Amino acid sequence: MEVQFAYQKKRSEFGRQCLFSDRGPELIDNFPSDKKLYKNFILRDPVSRSTQCAPIQAEHYLNTMRAEFANSSMNHVEGGWPKDVNTADEEQTKRYRRKIEKDEGYYHTMMQLFKNMENCILQNNAVNIYQQYFSDVESTTLVEKSSARTVNLYQDQSTPTRPITHISWSPDNQTKLAVSHCNLIFQPKGPKESTHSYIWQVENPNRPLITLKPEHSIVCLEYNQKDPHSLVSGQINGQVALWDTRKSYEPVELSVIESSFRDPVHNVLWIHSKTGTEFFSSSTDGQVKWWDIRKLSEPTETLILDYNKEEDQRMCNALGASILEYENTIPTRFMVGTEQGIVISCNRKGKTTLEKMTTRFSAHLGPVLALQRNPGFVKNFLTVGDWSAKIWSEDCRESAIMWTSFHKAMLTDGSWSPTRLSVFFTTRSDGTLDVWDILQQQKQASLSVKVSDEPLKCLRTHDMGRLVAVGNQKGSIYLVEFSENLSVSNKNDKMLLTAMFERESRREKILEARNRELRLKMKQTKQAADAEEDVAEEEVEAAGEAVFNDNLVQQAEAEFYQTIEKELAAAKPPVEEEPSVSGAEDQVSDVVPEPEPEPVAPQPAPEPAKQKDKKKKK
Repeated sequence: MEVQFAYQKKRSEFGRQCLFSDRGPELIDNFPSDKKLYKNFILRDPVSRSTQCAPIQAEHYLNTMRAEFANSSMNHVEGGWPKDVNTADEEQTKRYRRKIEKDEGYYHTMMQLFKNMENCILQNNAVNIYQQYFSDVESTTLVEKSSARTVNLYQDQSTPTRPITHISWSPDNQTKLAVSHCNLIFQPKGPKESTHSYIWQVENPNRPLITLKPEHSIVCLEYNQKDPHSLVSGQINGQVALWDTRKSYEPVELSVIESSFRDPVHNVLWIHSKTGTEFFSSSTDGQVKWWDIRKLSEPTETLILDYNKEEDQRMCNALGASILEYENTIPTRFMVGTEQGIVISCNRKGKTTLEKMTTRFSAHLGPVLALQRNPGFVKNFLTVGDWSAKIWSEDCRESAIMWTSFHKAMLTDGSWSPTRLSVFFTTRSDGTLDVWDILQQQKQASLSVKVSDEPLKCLRTHDMGRLVAVGNQKGSIYLVEFSENLSVSNKNDKMLLTAMFERESRREKILEARNRELRLKMKQTKQAADAEEDVAEEEVEAAGEAVFNDNLVQQAEAEFYQTIEKELAAAKPPVEEEPSVSGAEDQVSDVVPEPEPEPVAPQPAPEPAKQKDKKKKK
């Protein structure tokens, strides 16, 4: 049923037709000025005038005609059966239907009814434009442009400002930030710096919520994930401290200086345990210590990062630890990044030191500044150092499976996104924050944000994935918020990332096997060349011995030595004798002819040094 309404209006009601033509300007009237009338008026002083610059608006109400609806119903009752057919008997009704369907007029009657019925259905049909007709086909997601914006800025409250060394989010919905400030330059020039560190409320960037006042500067500060009021810190003098924000602004307990570290404590991490009171820390002096906050007088366990035997281990040979990594899902294992660019995978269950340090990875040319396992793939971990970031697999020890190109500015920190598994963040010394999505592209960052003009020092990601806290050299913290496409995983991301990691790991394993084969071939070739060289030397020595054993050679050698001895005897000056008293006759002494020297047997020539060494070896 089509609804139509015709509007009608007479031509005379439209008015006269407008006819336009081109014509020049026409002067209607002219009023020239008359200076004589100036004397009849008085100038107003002062003059106040007002002007309304805003556009004049009018408010109107318009109500359209309401559409009136009526609800009607229809009850369909089965009927039309002949009297001799019992509608309650299912077999009789089936037989009657088959009888009617076989009738010749049944087909023509139904075709005529279909046309009328189809017309009624089309009139009452309502189309749902949002209906999903193909449920098995996935809806395409809207492509959102990657973006970032700075939400808040938290600045150092002391003067002069100090670099930020560590950032930690609170466990109570991550509404607070614990920030440590410390200048790690040895004997810095200038005025004495403050030792305070701060806890900020995320929503209030104007004033810190709590000011921590230690005796020595805090290098690292970490929240207890089970208690939002408990923190541990590592200080610049090598001590570790326990803080309780409910009690005071000073440390509740400190470790004894004799059992602490020799260098500044760069990392502290809580351990997943039943009591929630254990943590471990590391320093650049080459030690890793485990502590219990109920007894900080001495560590529960100490590990020296030295690959020598336990009786030969020394602190001077230990590798300085620059970063620690701990995953709660594998509580007995942890990883250590060293100042020498080596990553050590450790197992706390090992009995000896060598059993605890199971695997080594030669990661970077300089210190390892960031080390973190992927939250969805714990076998793969991210390292940041020198001018690049690398992704490793525990199955491939010789080289990384993926890496970034070398940057012009040095990288200072890095971290995985906790919500989107293929995204990780890196900070650079030129003040740029890079966002990498390895599923989209590997050659360059998906998004680069110039956060600050000063070098960025560290970063920490929020558990929700959209917020990242970044600290710089001048003590300022930037809270950066990213777009949703960089923080939310798609349906197939995990499957695609699994396939990518497996493919890259398989490729590296093939390359490692090929390199081992080449090294083995080179070793065998070198051994064969050394054997041939030894055989050639033996042949030369045998030929030399044959020459020296010849009689003519020996006779010539003897004659040569005799000639040399005669020449030496003739060159000696004659010995003068004292004159005797008996007379002239006695002065002339009878010259007794000297006996001729007996022929000296020829001596064998001295053997060469190499020949003597060969005989000793034989």
